[in-house]
Amino acid sequence: MAYVAVSGGEEAIEASIRLLDYYRSGTQKDLELEALAEKCSLLIDKVMSEAGLYARSYAALALKQCEGSTEEAVFLLRAYRSTLKRSYYTNTVETEQMRVTRRISAAFKDIPGGQLLGATYDYTHRLIHFADAQENAADLYERFQAFLEAQAPQRIQTYTRVSDMLKEEGLLDTYPEDNTPPYDVTEHLLEFPAPRSARLQTMTRADTGYLSGLAYSVLRGFGQVHPTVGELRSGYASLEIPYPGKDGESIYLGEILITEVETFHSASDKDQLKLASGYGVVFGRNENKAIAMAVIDRELEQGGDYAPQDQEFVLMHGDCLEMNGFISHLKLPHYVTFQSKLDAVRKTRGREEHGER
Repeated sequence: MAYVAVSGGEEAIEASIRLLDYYRSGTQKDLELEALAEKCSLLIDKVMSEAGLYARSYAALALKQCEGSTEEAVFLLRAYRSTLKRSYYTNTVETEQMRVTRRISAAFKDIPGGQLLGATYDYTHRLIHFADAQENAADLYERFQAFLEAQAPQRIQTYTRVSDMLKEEGLLDTYPEDNTPPYDVTEHLLEFPAPRSARLQTMTRADTGYLSGLAYSVLRGFGQVHPTVGELRSGYASLEIPYPGKDGESIYLGEILITEVETFHSASDKDQLKLASGYGVVFGRNENKAIAMAVIDRELEQGGDYAPQDQEFVLMHGDCLEMNGFISHLKLPHYVTFQSKLDAVRKTRGREEHGER
């Protein structure tokens, strides 16, 4: 957890905190948490992913409290999460069984089960809809509620992975089966070399922009160039915990919305007649982050001289709390250290003016 120190008079600090409420008081209209959670869902998903806590209403409250600052909202959620008791560990989530809302492949046109476009801004014209400024939210809600009620219930359809086709042909490299419990980065310090489970956990909580920037550097030539999205799927995954005292039975807790990506890459060994893969999964609908995570997953597995291939560089600099906390602390008093630097410059200038070395 990044540190943020505060120094100054008590009255000045209290006045500064009161000013935060002033900046939130610019209108008599309240920002309802339900409206924020439902109408800014992509922002909520981003905050939950970087905080490592799936709690939509709390993410909305954190954003309201800190004027929409994602970094501060993540800080608040992380701090709250650290106070929660961990009672159970869920069973391993089988994402092949997820209730899919979107599923595409950039590698194949025809995939088993077909491609499902779902909701995406990829095909929009990116023009501002000025009419939305007068949008009637109640009418919009009622219209789609009526639409949903008119739909005939359908049996949930599950989809096999696109990568399974390549594995069956022996064209895609596979990771060896490992039954070792995942490394929990929230309970243990990160050590290097880090196991893959620790790398994936760290990246799924990393800053979205940071991961995207690293992945972009890979595409520009600093690593294995131009991977292909083998499959991207968004949907709801069920969470279950073991039934106490009853082997083989589980208790259903609910479901969470996730985005999962598998990328295909050229193998590092030119003589190896197989493709390699990368994997990414994040809370909510955050496709670019999941893709970037999959790209960097492969880079870290490959290793090399570039920054996206260096475990310590990638994993130690992407946490938005550590990143922003350390940068933020530069605003705080550094009187002693700066005077020391200034004295050193003055002494050097003085020696040069008198012809000394």
